[in-house]
Amino acid sequence: MESYTQTDLQRLVTQIRRDIVRMVHACSSGHPGGSLGCTEFLATLYFKHMTTKAPVFEMNGIGEDLFFLSNGHISPVWYSVLARKGYFEESELATFRQINSRLQGHPATAEHLPGIRIASGSLGQGLSAAIGAAQAKKLNQDPQLVFCLMGDGELQEGQVWEAAMYAAAKKINNLVAVVDWNGQQIDGSTQEVCDPGDLEAKWKAFGWEVLVLENGNSVPDVDQTLSTAKNLTGKEKPVVILMKTEMGHGVDFMMGSHAWHGKAPNDEQLASALEQNPETLGDY
Repeated sequence: MESYTQTDLQRLVTQIRRDIVRMVHACSSGHPGGSLGCTEFLATLYFKHMTTKAPVFEMNGIGEDLFFLSNGHISPVWYSVLARKGYFEESELATFRQINSRLQGHPATAEHLPGIRIASGSLGQGLSAAIGAAQAKKLNQDPQLVFCLMGDGELQEGQVWEAAMYAAAKKINNLVAVVDWNGQQIDGSTQEVCDPGDLEAKWKAFGWEVLVLENGNSVPDVDQTLSTAKNLTGKEKPVVILMKTEMGHGVDFMMGSHAWHGKAPNDEQLASALEQNPETLGDY
């Protein structure tokens, strides 16, 4: 793992936000809201907490930590993190959602983009895939961990809870699941669309070790919570982090609104978003 300070990570977060809004603006489509909200988490996970072989990518993932993005529509933030980690050239980010691009709107495996192990975006499936990978590591006596990110609206899918029940029953204790708890989905707030209820109580009832991250848009808080989660692995229960974030965080006119779940900024809005996030590491 690289030795990134929290200052380094914050500079990276700002640059990734620039990548996100530029990518979505260029093709006039995509999902900026959730991508912006998960920037601190993915930057801190990949550059501080995951053991990888980057820039080398091996599909089997033996001897390294694995990450599965279940809510695949937030691909812009993941593509930016993967590029800045060195899996592919940063200049390729400019091809997002273009004809014949490897950077599809939802991650896919047919294009063999380094860093992507499953196609995702059909919500509810990522946790199941992550559990399978975690069990494979156990069978291979591979001590590394598996991480999976889901959206809170995604928890309305029944497959998530089948997987949650299975992971606890089989003591999948080399797994850290994370829920992006921003309270928003494409048609409104999660409470209005289908109230998820007491998520902390639900995950505990399903037999998981539950951590609540009150500010998922704080690099220090994300860093500390990931350290705690990793220390809880290897015991009796799988671990889930309920990560409270703000949709559109870092861009004032997008913050907290489901309207920016899947909407691209126009030229004027892009300029405003970039002004709020000054260049730190160089644009692609």
